[in-house]
Amino acid sequence: MGHRTAAREVVERDMVAVQLGGELRQYPVATPRYLESRAVPEKPEDLLSHNCIRWRWAGRPLPYNWEFNRDGEWFELAVSGSLIATDRPMMMRACLDHVGIAFATNREADDLVARGDLVAMLDPYCASYPGYFLCYPKQRQMAPALRAFIDFIREKARE
Repeated sequence: MGHRTAAREVVERDMVAVQLGGELRQYPVATPRYLESRAVPEKPEDLLSHNCIRWRWAGRPLPYNWEFNRDGEWFELAVSGSLIATDRPMMMRACLDHVGIAFATNREADDLVARGDLVAMLDPYCASYPGYFLCYPKQRQMAPALRAFIDFIREKARE
């Protein structure tokens, strides 16, 4: 599922979806050192000439295509690079080690960008999306442990 789709659009009618932590954004980031001798991308297609650190969900055969928004329309870009990570912290570590450009969420990168450790790129093409949801079946009787877990997650999501 891409970023374009909110959980409420794909969840069955007998399911409840609780948003966790609000909207997210993803955007390309790199260290100033990586960008020293390279042109800073001005449009998403410029990433095709860069070493991009790709990410793949464990159990999926192909890396994630980076998603951008141009004039209100979402599109995917199949970038290439020398590293495919299955662990987000490893992807960020490689980026901080000047390996290439990563496609990071605002939660992963905002503080690093604010400190100057990373440079954010292509802001006009990086729209927000609904983020994560906890989905569970709607039911009258719920096991106390499940009810406690759901209440805990809802409370944490408000923080």
